[in-house]
Amino acid sequence: MSYPEPRYLAEQGAVSSVFRPADAEPDLHSRGGTRGGYLATGASTQGQFGLYRWDMPAEPSGPSPHFHRSITESFFIISGTVRLFNGEKWIDAKEGDFLYVPQGGVHGFRNESGVEASMLILFTPGAPREEYFEELAAGRQFTPEEWSEFCLRHDTFWT
Repeated sequence: MSYPEPRYLAEQGAVSSVFRPADAEPDLHSRGGTRGGYLATGASTQGQFGLYRWDMPAEPSGPSPHFHRSITESFFIISGTVRLFNGEKWIDAKEGDFLYVPQGGVHGFRNESGVEASMLILFTPGAPREEYFEELAAGRQFTPEEWSEFCLRHDTFWT
């Protein structure tokens, strides 16, 4: 394995960092109480990755097993217990636990612990996942045809 080809070719470094303070308001509030912070979006990283903080309420929440064809997804548990599906079984992941899911890997996550839980979700490469999360958080009602189109548009395939 080697470093990728350089993408920045100037002689001097640039002032281009983006800082998000810990007390920034969440970007996403779902009706169920989940809060999402878009730490870095695919758009802000020029398509390299998307990184989100996902704060889940004590009530059960999270998607059932599914997979993506074009993106990887990684989960790092910050606090609480999150049930992660690794394609074979559900695992009670705790603070510091990590799960990497390559393209095509079946996965899911749920907070069924009865207490709040937080995790980081990393997508590579960076895809426009914000619209997917925002439409679901708003409680949009889909017809079966709309749901199929929505999932296809957002690279989500249910198992």
